[in-house]
Amino acid sequence: MVRDQIRLSAGMIPQPAGVPDEAGKDLSGTDDLCRYLNRSGTFPLYDKTRVTYFPLGEDKFEAMLRELEKAEKFIFLEYFIVEEGYMWGRVLDILMRKAKEGVEVRMMYDGMCEISTLPPGYWKLLEKEGIHAKAFSVLKPVVSSHYNYRDHRKILVIDGRVAFTGGVNLADEYINRKERFGHWKDTAVMLEGPAAKSFTLMFLQMWNVGQKEPDYASWLAYEGEPVPDAGGYVMPFCDCPLDEYKAGEAVYMDILNRATNYVHIMTPYLILDGELEASLKFAAQRGVDVKLILPGIPDKKLAYALAKRHYRSLYDAGVKIYEYTPGFVHAKVFTCDNTKAVVGTINLDYRSLYHHFECAAYLYKTDCIKDIEADFAETLSKCREVTDDSIRHEKLSMKLAGCLAKAFAPLM
Repeated sequence: MVRDQIRLSAGMIPQPAGVPDEAGKDLSGTDDLCRYLNRSGTFPLYDKTRVTYFPLGEDKFEAMLRELEKAEKFIFLEYFIVEEGYMWGRVLDILMRKAKEGVEVRMMYDGMCEISTLPPGYWKLLEKEGIHAKAFSVLKPVVSSHYNYRDHRKILVIDGRVAFTGGVNLADEYINRKERFGHWKDTAVMLEGPAAKSFTLMFLQMWNVGQKEPDYASWLAYEGEPVPDAGGYVMPFCDCPLDEYKAGEAVYMDILNRATNYVHIMTPYLILDGELEASLKFAAQRGVDVKLILPGIPDKKLAYALAKRHYRSLYDAGVKIYEYTPGFVHAKVFTCDNTKAVVGTINLDYRSLYHHFECAAYLYKTDCIKDIEADFAETLSKCREVTDDSIRHEKLSMKLAGCLAKAFAPLM
């Protein structure tokens, strides 16, 4: 049903233009990749969209509060985790006030929240405050493989003019108001301009699942004004576990396979299939500077142990691996050759690449890429490097845990 309704929404946004260069032909591969992404999700490539990069959840939080206050027509939110506390409380206060002012407010959260971070039937409480709300795939006492498909996306779109995505959920650890695993390093982007409309469509695709007459056109009529001095191109995209496309993995592998100078990556998890591991190794083996930043303090010990099983193979191929000593890295970021970047919700693990609904923004020659790379360098300065010696002297208990976790890798 999800797949069918997403296909029904195809064509709601105009098709993309190509990426020109001085010779009239794109040699970066971005044109080819954008055609693939358009086929997989019907999202175009935009110019004249300003992209702001936030190196911490606190930075995104401040910006989203400012933008929420400006809402006049609608506010759409879709988040994997929502937890009662300071962050969600501040956001909720604005949402309730805006709803009373006549702004259309819609909220979606993953149904897992109702067994971990929110009271059961929390959407009913939001409805009483004038906020239209849904929980995605709430767990019930019925055996079903569909519970494996979670809505891992993080989307905030306001009036079709501004949109946010990235790793930051609506819970206090994401802005370091609560400490769980040391310092929480997360990132996000804000899109201002025409590209924000793609996140309106993404949200509506999920919101309208199961509705006989879904409403797209009236909301897609709202669009951000072009930003003439915004450099580069932006292509929002999403990934659905119920179709034949593996957009998240395809984008990451395309970046790795076309890189000529460097690929720098931040990810909380490293649970790779053979193809993605081969792409990482091949890039390093042909001389590309491939660096990975992973958590120094893990949130899931088995996932951490499983990540370490990849260290030897990647290290021997020339991939440089670093662990963030102050705490936990939750960012999902790729940068490449000063020209390409991806910021979104897609981890380097089976769940993100195969089982979850995900989203991200693909950036080509946007002004903020220099900020992303500067943040990578700053984060790297706080990391310890994985060496041949540290791999050889890894604790036996960690090695055994990694061997055990390997059997369950496709579920992690």
